[in-house]
Order: sequence, then C-alpha cells, then structure tokens
Amino acid sequence: MDFELGREVIVQGFAAQPVVSGQRTRLYLCIRQAILDRRLESGTAMPPTRVLAAELGLGRNTVVRAYDQLLVEGYLESRVGSGTFVSEAVSSTPSPTRPRRLLGHRADGMSRRGNRIVSNAASSRLQTGAFMPGIPDVTDFPFATWRRLITKHMRHEQRHLAQYGYGGYGPLKAVLANYLKVTRMMSCSPSQVLILNGSHQALDLCARLLTDVGDTVWMEDPGYWGARNVLAATDLRIHPVPVDDSGLMPRESDWEFPPRMIFVSPSSQYPTGAVLSLERRLRLLEYAEKNNVWIVEDDYDNEIRYHSHPVASLFGLSTAQRVIYVGTFSKVMYPGLRLAYLVVPQDLVEAFTVGNAELYREGRMLEQAALAEFIDGGHFTTHLRRMRSIYESRRDRLRELLVSRLDGLVTPFGGAAGLHLPVRFELPLDDAKVAAEALRDGVVFCPLSMYSISEETRIRGMNLGFAAVPVEKIDAPALQLVRLVEAEARRRRTQGG
Repeated sequence: MDFELGREVIVQGFAAQPVVSGQRTRLYLCIRQAILDRRLESGTAMPPTRVLAAELGLGRNTVVRAYDQLLVEGYLESRVGSGTFVSEAVSSTPSPTRPRRLLGHRADGMSRRGNRIVSNAASSRLQTGAFMPGIPDVTDFPFATWRRLITKHMRHEQRHLAQYGYGGYGPLKAVLANYLKVTRMMSCSPSQVLILNGSHQALDLCARLLTDVGDTVWMEDPGYWGARNVLAATDLRIHPVPVDDSGLMPRESDWEFPPRMIFVSPSSQYPTGAVLSLERRLRLLEYAEKNNVWIVEDDYDNEIRYHSHPVASLFGLSTAQRVIYVGTFSKVMYPGLRLAYLVVPQDLVEAFTVGNAELYREGRMLEQAALAEFIDGGHFTTHLRRMRSIYESRRDRLRELLVSRLDGLVTPFGGAAGLHLPVRFELPLDDAKVAAEALRDGVVFCPLSMYSISEETRIRGMNLGFAAVPVEKIDAPALQLVRLVEAEARRRRTQGG
C-alpha cells in the first residue's frame, strides 16, 4: 500500500520519541521531525488516521488532531479523494545541517558585540551571602506594608494601571520631584522625571539618544563595571579617567579632547567612595557647557549615607542643563523591583519620553502606584532610617575585625555611604586568587582589581558587601577572609615579593 513507508517511519519514530505531556503532542513532534529530517519526503502518503491509531494504540481523535496541526502549519497537505501527503513545500527548502560550534567566532551565532558583553561580564551568579557587594538585606523590608499597597491598587481595578505608562506614573513622578528637592537640592518638574526598569536601562537610553557609534565617553577608573559594559555595548569608545580621594581627576591630556559624554558618580564614587570636590564639580560643569558634553550623574546610593549631611547633586548645581541624573530603588527597596528613574533637562523631556516609549515601552504601573504611596506615606523614609542604622552596625563590625586582625596588611577606606566596604591590600597580593579561594569556602567578594581599566589605576584588595549579613553572622566569614589574606601574605613573603 502507498502509505506503508510512512507508517513504518512514524511507528519507529513514535517509539523513540520522548514521552511529553499528551500523546497528541508526542505524535505531532514525531511526524514533524521525520519530515524535517527528510525521513518522510515530499509527496509521501500518510497512513489513514484509523490505521495509524490502531498501530500506535491511540484514539483516532488524537491522530486526527495531530494531522490537523501539521496541516495548518504546512507540513502536510490534503488531496481530495486521495488522502494526506507530506507537503511539496518541504522539498523546496534545503536540508538542515547541524551547525558547527566555534565559540568566540561569528560562526557560533554571536555577534562581536555579544561576545564582548559576555566575555567582559563580571557579575557573580551568587547574589546572596557574605560578602557580595551591592546586595541589600531584603529580610527587613516592610513587605506587609508593600503588599497592602499593591493589593489596594489591584482591588480598586484601576485599569489605567494595566496600560503603558507614557514616561511613568504621574503621581510617582510628582512625589519624586518633591523628594529630590528636599533631599538632593534639585529643582525639577514632574515632567522631567522618567521612570525606567533599572539603572542599566537608563544608561542605555542615554547612550542611544545622546551619542553615536564611536563617540567617546569618559569613565571613572576604577569604576562601576556594569555601567562600563552597558555603554561599551552601544559601541562607545571608553576613555578611562583616574580617580583619587577627591573623585574624578582628569589629566591635562584628557581635557584636550572633549568626549561626547561623561559618566560620573560624584556623591560616592564606586567603588572607592570618594566624593567629588567642589572645585572639580565646577570645572566639570563649565567644561561640559563650553564643549557641549553631556554628564550622566549616577547617584546609586545617596539614600544610604552614614552622616547627616547629604552631598548636593551635580544636577542641582548645573545652570547650563548639561546633566542627566540617574536614581534607583534597587538598593533601598529590593533588587527585584527593577525601578529606576532619570531626571533630564527640560529641553530633553519630549525626546527622552518618546525614545523610551519606542525602545522599551513603559510598564510596572501597579508597582509605580504603590511606590508613590509608599514614599508619600512616609514608609520609605522610615525604612531608610531603620536600614541605615542596621547597615552601619554591620559595616563597623566588619571594619573592626579586619583592622584588628590584619593590621598592616589591609586598609579599609570609603564606606561613608552605600552597601560595601573597599579594603586595600598593603602588600602586592593577588586579590583575584584570594577571591577564588574564598569562593571555594563559600565566601564571595569582588576583587578591587576588576574595577580598573588601566594598570596604572589598579587597586588590589577586596570589595566587601556587608549589608545582607546580620551583624551576629559577620565574624565567621570575616575571619575566613583573615586566614586567606594572611596565608597569601606568607606565600608572598616566602617568594621574596
């Protein structure tokens, strides 16, 4: 019979096909794969549904539905009075070949940009425990209050919250404009505030709207690798500028060639914690105005400061409207919230609002509505005040242990704000090696050397995130670090280094 070849191929393939959810799907996948592999060639007659159902022990309706799906997708075609056949369309496409895997080359499907992003990735898959930097303690977040606010807005069925939000949720923008006026000495209207999904998206938007491929961007060196990778992924030319105790320190040679953009964290440089001096702030603003340079101000941890006087923002100091301000809730709320915001000069409001809508679309309106009420109701300030006290005690305990046990080997510095404590090695120890050994013992930190672009600015040491480690649990992992640093120092001395 004409369909015998097809019946034999399907029966063999069905037996070998892994069991999935539903026999119809199993049969569909079996026949489709046989067609794609050319084991069932174009024009091959398919067995009648009754015959195939009896052969496979399936219900006829199961076979009919599998055939119907293959007919809809074009793998099979029905000929009136003749039966069902493998579609002739299959023969017009080349037989698939198994691709070669040449990692690091375009033959593997990755672009040069994609390979660069992946190879330069510095984030750890471990995002909890001692001492991963930048991770807040979410166990102390007032989830009961947050849940009540989310439920409130869901219960009221505010259907506008299920739509795109052009530029963000209006009441949240208004609350943030007022909050920044009080805490950051910034004068801005709600329209200048744009809500985005995380600070990385905010940086990507700035790069795409304000720069072209090949433009130069100044980056702090050492500096935040995440921002560096985002901007490099947009094919900007990264120009490292060194950092000292007073923040970004452009050399005379740097000033000679104005960049298109400057990325800077003036209130608390990452990872050193340096605060950009007033003299350098004023010179940077004047330089940006004269040379049409955009300054992107990253204010990632201003809310978590361990003194009573916040540092004024560059945005608030600028009169020429060349500064774009980036704020985030990932550290002060919880990382999974993925809400950040930009404050842009008035002349850029329309362009950034349209650009954000075109590139990413807005969303998370329910969370934005809850956040507006969370801030306006005083819950945000209360939470910050409580967490500052908790984090400060953890930072102090960690610093005390390291100074008392590793005197002369390490020097903690910075730490006046944020969730991390940078610790510099006083001997030329291999911080990447110490980090790898610590990881094997279940202790994770980022070596300070990974934050540098050029060798001349490289600092060897540990960037320790203390925020997510309860104070009573800090001693054990900290003492493990003490043992590892001491052991590395002994090896170094033995080798005559």
